This record gives sequence, structure tokens and C-alpha cells, in this order.
Amino acid sequence: MSDTATRRRIRAQASASDPDVMGFVLDTPVQQGASVRFEATDDAPLARALFALDGVVRVEVGGATIWVKKHARADWKTLKTLIAEAIRQVLGQTDAPLGQGTPDDTTPDQGLLGAVEDLLNRQVNPSVAAHGGHISVDKVDGGTVYLRMSGGCQGCAASAATLREGVERMLRAALPQIVEIVDVTDHAAGSNPFYARDDGPSPMLNRPIPDGVIGWEEGQVVLDPDYLAPKLGLTPDTLRAGLHRGDIVGVTETGEGTDSGKTRIILRTPTRAWAAEVDATGAAREIPPPRVIEAASAREKDLSKRVRAHLEGLSGNEVPITYGALARALGLWAPGSVGKVTRALEMTMREDAAADRPFIAARAVSRGRENLPGKGYFDLARALSRGPRAGESEPDFHARELRHLTETRPGQITSRAVSGRSRI
Repeated sequence: MSDTATRRRIRAQASASDPDVMGFVLDTPVQQGASVRFEATDDAPLARALFALDGVVRVEVGGATIWVKKHARADWKTLKTLIAEAIRQVLGQTDAPLGQGTPDDTTPDQGLLGAVEDLLNRQVNPSVAAHGGHISVDKVDGGTVYLRMSGGCQGCAASAATLREGVERMLRAALPQIVEIVDVTDHAAGSNPFYARDDGPSPMLNRPIPDGVIGWEEGQVVLDPDYLAPKLGLTPDTLRAGLHRGDIVGVTETGEGTDSGKTRIILRTPTRAWAAEVDATGAAREIPPPRVIEAASAREKDLSKRVRAHLEGLSGNEVPITYGALARALGLWAPGSVGKVTRALEMTMREDAAADRPFIAARAVSRGRENLPGKGYFDLARALSRGPRAGESEPDFHARELRHLTETRPGQITSRAVSGRSRI
């Protein structure tokens, strides 16, 4: 049999978000579907072979895909061929390229993440790449899969249908353990955003809303979730949970001038939006959701700055602070406020990682986790290549970040909190 006939097929796939990262996709899982992140000191056969190549700085394996991050000075034209040959050589020599016992060390979420990555890379992305698109999995948390579209898929008006009717159906059929699939794409930033950046008319018709759907209690809007949930493609329980987590954002606006006496209510999920207008008589009707959405992004950035300023200004005996207490300190009391704060904390982590600073987010913790941040903090730290070191526990990593913050504490910054309230 010729060497060409026995060569293992490996397809190189560039990362949509990092030019220094490339996936090497096989036809079958590397080792029993295991997911693992290697350090340069790891002794697994695949780790030894890849880290021996000049320019390789990080290796992760998920299902049938081997993700390799190179040093900025390295050239993919040379390195890509060397990596593929090293992978072929290792897989031809051993049935345990990731080391013995690796599959047992993975959590259910890690295993599911690897399986989703495997299916996306082998069955989905080769097709959407023809349209200049890419779909990746951001994370898996408690069985919920968070997907992100980029390239031609980001902002494409057909992408929601692509996700729901194509990708989601395929993933659920292959992986029944998936609890929920969430699209976290910022479609407004794509080349063909869902919401146009003008105030032109919408093709949607204004529809009256039945009495009792919208009410008021102590100055707060109260909405009937049984009526609203189907409008957003959700169940009532999912709607309530999303509002409390901050995945669903509700805004109430009061009219001025010619709109005096009117109230506009807007709710947005990651993929849908719903809006209503209540006039001075109390009559309500559905209206097209506002098309201009840049302000929401600006508010998120502003909240991130306020979160950073507040955490930097805390004295020693005020650290750590819980997410709930941090939200209240910033004047955020509405349902979903903690979710907004945690997203702002994640934004500070990305900024700190890029600037090679300790995570200011380490000063915020989850209530009931023994003064530790939530799971998302550690997951994002690992994704940013700043997580616990080999053999270091999550509590020890958190303590180390707190110590570094104390050693490099910046001057205090003052900020003004803005409050807002809504209710469902």
C-alpha cells in the first residue's frame, strides 16, 4: 500500500477571531472524544510532539479538532505543514496520543464542548465557509451551549433560521444531553445586521394587545409572561429565568413632547426583540422594535468602566464584594442586573488580559461559593490563557490574582451610578 493511500486526512481551519490560532480537523476524534488543554510541560505524546516545534505556544484538543496557537512571529506557511506531519506521526504510533486516563478527567460540560466543536468543524463549517461564514462554540455551562457566528453569518438576516432549523436540529439529534442552545452573536456588528441603522418604517403591523397583558405595580411595569414568551420564541419559565440572569434585557421609556403620556416597553433576547407602546388611556399595542441599537453597546461599555472604577476604589476590608452587592452599589436593582454586572466583569477581564494586568474582576464573588467568583470567571480566564497553572486549584489561582491586585493597586477613580427599574 502506498504512503499516499495511508496518509491520515487533516484539514486546517483558521480561527475566525485570532489569526494566531488554527484548528487541525481529523475525520475521527483524537482519543475517545476527549477534550484537554496541554501545557508545554505535559508529557502526553501529542503535547511533546507539538511543543517541540518552534513557534507553538498552546495546544487544545476537542473531539476531532486540535487547536494550536502560534507565536506572533511564526509563519503558518511553514508551521502548518510541520504540525500536520507531527500529528500524523503521533497518531500512527500510539492509540493514546493524549496520554492515559485523559477522558476520565474531563467534566460533562468539557466533554460536550468537545463534541459540539467536533460536529461544527466536521459537518457545519465546511458548508457555511462557502458563504464566508463560521460558527464556533463559546462555552458550555450546565448543558447550555453558547454558539457564536462570524464572517458572513454575523448579521445575516437568514442566520437565525440557519441556526434554529439547521445547526440546532443537527446538534440536538447527535447530542441529546444538550439542555439549551443560545446564539450569543452580536449581529448588529456584522456587515448585514438584523436591525438596520436607520429609522425607516418597519414592515411589521401594529397589533392591539389584550387587556391585562401589561399592568403597573408600584410604578413598575408588569407583563404577562404567558402572552409574551411565545412572541420571543420562549417558554414562560425560560423568559423569567432569562430576565433574572440578564440574558434578556427589558427597557421602559417615557415619551416626551408630542409623545407625552406614552410609554414604550422593549425586550430583547440574543436573537429576538419585542416592543409595545402604551398610550395615556392605558391602551397598548405591539410596535416594531427600535432599529437603532448602538446605544445598548455604549451602555455596556459604560457599565464596564463603572464596574472597574468601583472595584478599584474598594478598600481592603471591602474585598471581596458579591455580584449582587456590586450591582446595588452601582444603582442597579431591576431583575437581570446581576447578569449585566457579570457581563461587564467579563469585559474587564478581556481588557486586563490584553494589557497583561491582574483581573480586577477577582474582587467580585458569587454568594454561596466560599468567597470565590462564579464558574464563568474561571472558564473565561482559561479561555484567555490566564487560568490556573498546572497543579494550581481555582481558589489558589483566585488568591494569587487578589495578591497581584494589591501589589499593583491603581489610584481610586470615582464614578456616578445610574439607577433603573423594571419588572415582569
